[in-house]
Amino acid sequence: MAAPILNQRDLDFMLYELFDVEAMIERERYADHSRETFNAAIETSRTVAEKYFLPIRQKVDTNQPTFDGKNVHMIPEIKQALDAVVAAGLGSPRANYELGGMQLPSLVAAVCDGWLSAAASTTIGYIGLTNANANLIDAHGTEDQKRQWVEPMRSGRFAGTMAMSEPAAGSSLADITTTAVASDDGNYRVSGNKIWISGGDHELNENIVHLVLARIKGAPKGVKGISLFIVPKFLVNDDGSIGQSNEVALAGLFHKMGGRGQTSCALNFGEQEGSVGYLVGEENRGLSYMFHMMNEARIMVGSGAALMALAGYQYSLDYAKERPQGRLPSNKDPLSPPVNIIEHADVRRMLLAQKAYAEGAYALCLLGTKLNDDEHTAPTEEERKQAHLLLDFLTPIIKSWPSEYGPKANYMAIQVLGGSGYVNEHPVEMMYRDNRLNPIHEGTTGIQSLDLLARKVPHNGLAGYMACLAAIESTIAEAKQSTKLNQYAEELEAAVATLKQVTEFLLGSMLEKNIDLVLANSVKYLDLFGNVVIAWIWLMQGVVAARAIEQGPHADDENFYNGKLQAMRYFFNYELPDINTWAKLLLTLDDTCYAMDKSWY
Repeated sequence: MAAPILNQRDLDFMLYELFDVEAMIERERYADHSRETFNAAIETSRTVAEKYFLPIRQKVDTNQPTFDGKNVHMIPEIKQALDAVVAAGLGSPRANYELGGMQLPSLVAAVCDGWLSAAASTTIGYIGLTNANANLIDAHGTEDQKRQWVEPMRSGRFAGTMAMSEPAAGSSLADITTTAVASDDGNYRVSGNKIWISGGDHELNENIVHLVLARIKGAPKGVKGISLFIVPKFLVNDDGSIGQSNEVALAGLFHKMGGRGQTSCALNFGEQEGSVGYLVGEENRGLSYMFHMMNEARIMVGSGAALMALAGYQYSLDYAKERPQGRLPSNKDPLSPPVNIIEHADVRRMLLAQKAYAEGAYALCLLGTKLNDDEHTAPTEEERKQAHLLLDFLTPIIKSWPSEYGPKANYMAIQVLGGSGYVNEHPVEMMYRDNRLNPIHEGTTGIQSLDLLARKVPHNGLAGYMACLAAIESTIAEAKQSTKLNQYAEELEAAVATLKQVTEFLLGSMLEKNIDLVLANSVKYLDLFGNVVIAWIWLMQGVVAARAIEQGPHADDENFYNGKLQAMRYFFNYELPDINTWAKLLLTLDDTCYAMDKSWY
């Protein structure tokens, strides 16, 4: 029997016990729903994942897309699987009923997406990016733009991308050179080159809608002069039918270490007369609009990383339960039968570490998803405002912590399988390769660390930072009511005190000292903050588990809850103490890396 992709019991815990998604039914937008409709949607997603994506997982990995100079080619099963997602109503499950969506709460939709992502990895990215593109236009576009572009993307006719990076600029968006010139028809002509465009070209949909950052001729230098344009692969006629080519040319495909189901493209825009571009919003405000999609994509990246970690954990756990090898050190009888490797202490360590990383990371991502929903549908304006504040602050951590620790979990999954983990007859090596992209795209870990320390923390008088600390301290106070959790509540309280000390010192140093030196170790600050946040997430889970045990659950559930408490214990004992080493480096403004002269390498 094949190993399960995910643990449905854990997903139910996250949805119904940790985040109480059933309470969403009280909101007008979700009044038609019930636990039964939520479970039906999730089960449909699981069925599609197991029927269409799981059987082709290895074939997708070993047959990368190719480009013959004119067209992109990929195995036909990819289109069949993606079409099955759309046909099942899972292409845009959060969308309004009238647009063909299920109007599901974001938490439920995220778990639906989770089954697909765990089975399909980046192959499902075509749909994820399309939704994020449509959400941006829905938020900032005109009514005509929504009709012309959003509706076909919601229905699955069109795909969508984000086109930001350029060969000479990379992550430095201030240096982009793609240009836009106003034309007589009231639109623009866009010319330039973009690279690393996920889903940038393919024949899976009738059209591809690119959201392109470009600089209008005469615009200010730097990020303040960037505008955002809708640039379709094909123009669209008034009746919605596909028109002529819009001078969006595929210059080539990149061949990736992993994530091979989704094309990664170099695109040339407007090599002759210029690609027709439709301005989104106002001129020179493009980057602020694009952050709507970027932030959504960052949560999507973190979620994908966590789900790959969960899938690898589930596979290695199943393997460890069934693979006999060796005997315990206490057993001196060579004639005794081997034990299954899950009996060995070091295998248990690696499985427990995976559980702590993966379930902690995914719970953090679901918290971000819940905050996103609360930002739009919470009953009061104050609740919506607070949700936005906390989500905006946490986004760099939601993107980076799962992206860093997800591959660590996959590394351990390979190690659990031993030699079997290193061959492609088992999927854990593929999961590691797929997950290795996540610390890079949508802003590297270093970029996220600069965003957190230099922008998110001091922004708006430290409002987001203080909101985050208040949320953590609320959980600490709740945990202190439990004898099982009091020790961990006190440890997290001490960790928060360390975080406060480091934060205050660094903020003062940025004003008084060389800011380049202060930010040289910003990744360590992100690591520190991230471990505090994941400890908080685990304490949240511990509160729910301890309360459930007190109520005398069924034996299977008691084992499940004890597993949660043990993973929490692992994180507090093995991972949280690292913050003390990082704090020492930060509080001394250690310059070991900063002072390394380039000639010394």
